[in-house]
Amino acid sequence: MRTIETPGPMPAISVTGLRKSYGSHRVLDGIDLTIPQGTIFSLLGPNGAGKTTTVQILSTLIRADAGEIWVAGHDLAGEPDTVRAAIGVTGQFSAVDHLLTGEENLRLMADLLHLGRSRGGRRIRELLDRFGLTDAARKPVAAYSGGMRRRLDLAMTMVGTPRIIFLDEPTAGLDPRSRRTMWQIVRELVEQDGVTIFLTTQYLEEADELADRIALLSQGELVAEGTPQELKRLVPGGHIVVRFADADGYRRAVPHIGATSRDDAALTAQIPGSGGVKTLKNLLEWLDTQAVDVAELTVHTPDLDDVFLTLTQESSTKEPSR
Repeated sequence: MRTIETPGPMPAISVTGLRKSYGSHRVLDGIDLTIPQGTIFSLLGPNGAGKTTTVQILSTLIRADAGEIWVAGHDLAGEPDTVRAAIGVTGQFSAVDHLLTGEENLRLMADLLHLGRSRGGRRIRELLDRFGLTDAARKPVAAYSGGMRRRLDLAMTMVGTPRIIFLDEPTAGLDPRSRRTMWQIVRELVEQDGVTIFLTTQYLEEADELADRIALLSQGELVAEGTPQELKRLVPGGHIVVRFADADGYRRAVPHIGATSRDDAALTAQIPGSGGVKTLKNLLEWLDTQAVDVAELTVHTPDLDDVFLTLTQESSTKEPSR
């Protein structure tokens, strides 16, 4: 696995040598993870890669076959109840009762956590306000929009003030405005509450937008881990496109800047990030020295789609995840 190490706070989750099999099928094969507190970590991978199994193990829903796992400072194998008290899980499908009101759903969670009427009431009012649900608090959830249900679901997870939240597909099926509202809520949970988010998503744009660090899981193994920008630098494809201001500058520049493709009619040339003029700085210096006028210059870098497809190399017919 290609890993880019960066210093950080004490880990919220630490995993060494995690393994899990179902019969002869090995789902996870020696996973190592370190997730700092107060960060957003995203686990990506094709269907069947083992993402769901990883989350189920870390959230105490199933047991690992092997590995040392610490969550919120507690040994998962020896202190599962203590781990459960420190985490929250928000699944892909909203776990809310559509026949109850938003306030009643939150009250149900407060009662399950034995918060008491006074303390529970304060927490409910705080969460309704924070998640923009005060006006709809006494309406049945059946009348809520998809975005409101997702916000309520996350608010219910927050009733117990978890230190770590496992967030599975938080914006699946939401419109662009609702998605961005959820993104902002997730950021605030980290910035204001110091919560650690373990995010799984099929939207690579979402991981790029939110995650401090991303890990790619393929066939039960981690194939890469790093910040979004670090991962993008692992795959080829970056290039610079220059559109020249006049034909004279175009003709003088093209033979010298290592262009791999050109459009004479549009006066544009494409330069690979790893060949010819190797850096944007060098290119700009050369153009300035030669007094070549540029009308437009754009830098194109690989996105997470490129990283995903290049590094996972998985067949779409692989066995579905458990």
